Amino acid sequence: MNKPIVKQTRKMIHGPIAQAQILDAVDELFYMEGARAVSVDAVAKYAGVNKMCIYRQFESKDELLLRYLERRNHFFWENFEATMASYEGDPRQQLLQFFNNMAARTRWPGYRGCALANIVNEFPDREHPVRQLVTTSRQKLLGRLQEIAEQAGANDPQGLANGLALLLDGAFISTQTYPANHPILESLVPVVTTMVDAACLPNRQHVVSDVLAKNNK
Repeated sequence: MNKPIVKQTRKMIHGPIAQAQILDAVDELFYMEGARAVSVDAVAKYAGVNKMCIYRQFESKDELLLRYLERRNHFFWENFEATMASYEGDPRQQLLQFFNNMAARTRWPGYRGCALANIVNEFPDREHPVRQLVTTSRQKLLGRLQEIAEQAGANDPQGLANGLALLLDGAFISTQTYPANHPILESLVPVVTTMVDAACLPNRQHVVSDVLAKNNK
């Protein structure tokens, strides 16, 4: 006797759930393997959806890539502003703690550097939306570092901000060019501390001297 044929039905995944699964998948795949190396088919398989489902949620792979970077960028700024809020009123410590946090992050399992810094190597065209997103984020960071440097009393806030931003991206690259947990990364916070104090302490001492002079009159 022939067994009845049971028709297999695919489980429907609603839009918001499917989108979340897809974004979680690319967050892992694009970060670990690079956007160019990961196909839409690979994303679909990892997310547990079909290819058509991806294109219902995102118009193209480029849109999917931008959403991935926007999420990573949001996470960065969320952490940055939380650090600033934790040390409100102490701009020197705000700068040092930001770099302390970044140094700690480099020791996370599976750390592959900054997602935004990594992606620019895959898109040489500076006019590409991916490059523009990265540039906008970095310019914003430079501006915030300069603001905090001014509040910390740096004699050259722009110069200090430029140096710190350059050091940060250098640290991101170093996490990938040296073996995991290489001691070179232990130099990050001491170097930042030296830079900040060299830029700010002389100016602070000048301010203190002026205050004392006025009080003695």
